Amino acid sequence: MQEKRIPCKTFNALFMKNTLLFFCLLLFSTLADAQLRLPSVFGDHMVLQQQTDAPIWGWAHNGQDILITVSWDTAQFKTKSSNAAFWSTTIKTPTAGGPHTITIKAGGEVITLEDVMSGEVWLCSGQSNMEWNMSSSTDGKEALPGANHPNIRLFQVGKSADDFPQHTGDGTWKICTPESARYFSAVAYFFGKKINQELNVPVGLIHSSWGGTPAEVWVPKERIENNADLKTAALKQTEKPWCPSARGVVYNSMIHPLVPFRIAGALWYQGESNTVAPATYKLLMENLIVSWREKFKTDFPFYYVQIAPYSGYGTTPIGTLIREQQVKMLEIPNTGMVNIADHVDNVKDIHPTFKKPVGERLAHYALGETYAKPVAPYKNPLYQSMKIEKNKIVLTFENVPNGLISKGEPAEFLIAGEDKKFIPAKAVIKGNTISVSVKEIKNPVAVRFAWMNASIPNVFSKEGLPVSSFRTDTWLIE
Repeated sequence: MQEKRIPCKTFNALFMKNTLLFFCLLLFSTLADAQLRLPSVFGDHMVLQQQTDAPIWGWAHNGQDILITVSWDTAQFKTKSSNAAFWSTTIKTPTAGGPHTITIKAGGEVITLEDVMSGEVWLCSGQSNMEWNMSSSTDGKEALPGANHPNIRLFQVGKSADDFPQHTGDGTWKICTPESARYFSAVAYFFGKKINQELNVPVGLIHSSWGGTPAEVWVPKERIENNADLKTAALKQTEKPWCPSARGVVYNSMIHPLVPFRIAGALWYQGESNTVAPATYKLLMENLIVSWREKFKTDFPFYYVQIAPYSGYGTTPIGTLIREQQVKMLEIPNTGMVNIADHVDNVKDIHPTFKKPVGERLAHYALGETYAKPVAPYKNPLYQSMKIEKNKIVLTFENVPNGLISKGEPAEFLIAGEDKKFIPAKAVIKGNTISVSVKEIKNPVAVRFAWMNASIPNVFSKEGLPVSSFRTDTWLIE
């Protein structure tokens, strides 16, 4: 029988095909076997909160021993993955500095995180005014060419929403450069730059915001479902083409994957999308703050921006009512508010284009309150009490260590008698008090200040911080 020969060319082709198949199967086997993973918030160039027991977690083969070593210490941190393949532990972080490395081993698998810094980590969240990036803000564009800050690291969370809590998350850490900062939150950038300058420590900024979103999407769904008032208010939110409005869906995919990453605090700039139900905003935000603190397992400070004057809300003072609720939020422990009404360049635009003053006012608040640094007064003046003296009402304010001033005649004051009809009034400043009166009302009972949606107050502390809008009455507004 004659032997059948395979042509050399055909043999080589078969050999190459089989070899390629072999290596593909080998690669597939290797990838299928690779189980050691970390959530996206852990990566090269990251910043860890300094001098703390920082949580670290991930996934590996079930029942596997996990060994973590760090370059700043000889200590080893050990744990074991569960039968669900999840593992977690804490590592003691050093004083501010770096760069460091972190090595995680599980069986034959190794992950090494390079260029890790230790410093101050802040979570920056909210809607479009927090999302507004450097290239879109007036002062951000000017600052971009000089945005080379090796000790500021930026983590951008990608937009997504989900009905169930997600775990791995989305995003990467980047060193702050003009390119990486270009589409990063301008408020967060200016905040981080000031903190970095004043404390001289690395700063990590985690930016997770979505323009147009109501606060309900950032709160765990069960928090709203279990409160009748919040549930009723949430029903007033409608779906929009540019963002989700369903309860908890953005928390699930843009906050939950971060917990319980150790942070120094949180910044928040939101409220415009909750003007459909302003009366419950303080309650809603209290649930957001408490739930986030529970999830992150720390009572971190929560500093927020009072929404700016805007004429687009119409004649009912729904924007002012949100500002009123934001003042009431100061009753929540370890919170702080900054007022930026004096930096609004156009009341017809819901987005003030100057973001540097916003970020820096938040930074001054954090420097004074969180870091106990000797900074200039950072709390804006707030209405404290009233006293009726014959035909005038005398108002007293807090956070005015050196008294009040006005730019021009004090404006935007209204006064009313028992008939609840408010008319413009004359105001006279004396120290940290203001006397309000009008000849048409002999027996005044209430005062309102900067009460229209687009009102820009012209009364300040002598340090230049604007007085927040307020009212002395509790009358129902419909």
